[in-house]
Amino acid sequence: MDLKEWAKFQESLLRSQLKVIREFLKDDAEPEPPARPKRMSQIGIVYDILTKAKQPLHLTEIIRRAKNDFNMEIEPGSIVSALTKKANSGRTFRRVGPSTFEILEVSKKTP
Repeated sequence: MDLKEWAKFQESLLRSQLKVIREFLKDDAEPEPPARPKRMSQIGIVYDILTKAKQPLHLTEIIRRAKNDFNMEIEPGSIVSALTKKANSGRTFRRVGPSTFEILEVSKKTP
């Protein structure tokens, strides 16, 4: 097989491959993979829980709601530490009692 015959053969192979690829793209034969759900941080989940509650909640209630609403197990020690740090720095949360927190914006609206 000389070079010209080889080139024609390669061209016919490439045309066939391109035809298959175009058919594949035209038919949308393969569906898009489902989007992964966005993961939330524990603080984000606590924020959502307290926003929905519209009132201060005790840590045990926050943990219970995190399990029920978000199917997330929250370690009491780590979350109380994170909430306390935020509350002490005056960001996002405020401690209103022993292991009881509310969202800072809510506490500003309360007389």
